[in-house]
Amino acid sequence: MAIPVHIVTGFLGSGKTTLIHNLISNKPVDETWAILVNEFGQIGIDQAMFDQRDDVVIKGLPGGCLCCQLAFVLQAGLVNLLARSRPDRLIIEPSGLGHPAGLIDLLRSEAFEDALEIRDIIATLDPRRLDDPKAREHETFKDQLAMADAIAITQCEHSNADQLARAHSLANRQWPARKWVQEAVHGELPIHLLLDAGTHQAPTASIPGSHQPSAVPPQLEGGFFDLPPAPGNPQLETGTSLGYTSLGLRWHPADRLDLDQFSALLTQLPDAARIKGVVHTPDGWKQLNRAGGAFQLAATAWRQDSRLEIILPDDVDLDTQAFATQLKACLVEGQGTAV
Repeated sequence: MAIPVHIVTGFLGSGKTTLIHNLISNKPVDETWAILVNEFGQIGIDQAMFDQRDDVVIKGLPGGCLCCQLAFVLQAGLVNLLARSRPDRLIIEPSGLGHPAGLIDLLRSEAFEDALEIRDIIATLDPRRLDDPKAREHETFKDQLAMADAIAITQCEHSNADQLARAHSLANRQWPARKWVQEAVHGELPIHLLLDAGTHQAPTASIPGSHQPSAVPPQLEGGFFDLPPAPGNPQLETGTSLGYTSLGLRWHPADRLDLDQFSALLTQLPDAARIKGVVHTPDGWKQLNRAGGAFQLAATAWRQDSRLEIILPDDVDLDTQAFATQLKACLVEGQGTAV
């Protein structure tokens, strides 16, 4: 029997991971799920946001979007994930800048035609993005909505009435009509919308020129579970494509960061900056998340290392090297412990 595949797509910071978290919390107890998370940034963050559990297997693919930079590794990664975890259900979260067309082509290819069945594609729509012409007119933003079977309006708790009205209007103007349009307050969506999903039927789209697969396979060395950098010597990774630049940093797990100093630096960045991370502070380990200017901080069970990812539009004037140096200076003198 083919494994149902659910793609949760949506632009940067639209709440895809939060929505998947809530679906997991309501999953049938007799099902094993596999979650494939793709990130635009070079240092994976989203995998650190998921708690470890026996009935959910998480696989991260950082370093680009699935249909471009990672097209060469996606098929191998999927084969390995399915063979090792043998899931009852697969959820794929593409990068916020990822175009669904290439992913759908792969899932429908000969390699997976008898093993996988694409169910309704869910697009997350952050109403605040409609105030940003760069995002609103981005071809990937528009195609993510056009190719979706259903639309979850997210970040409702951070949006005003006018923004929500415009989001509903945009969602309801999609043609053919989406199977459902629903507000997902705090990322909460009725589980039956996933479990009872039908076969993907929304219009297909050609892969834009900016998303054509790379002619050169990416390096497969290294990955999410690399050994951490040396204490006091954080690792810096940067990348640029699709009109955005990513800045990623990793610290040794015993390094502690001054949260006030760290947060003050991050609040200097424009609202267009997408920020997420897990950091070790003198007050314990914290998970931070900022999208659309709204900053959230919470405790986390993650202990492997501290890591931060910042994604910025290319038209934002920021000296990334100088800013990274300022972030590195947030270390608290004297090492703590990793727990």
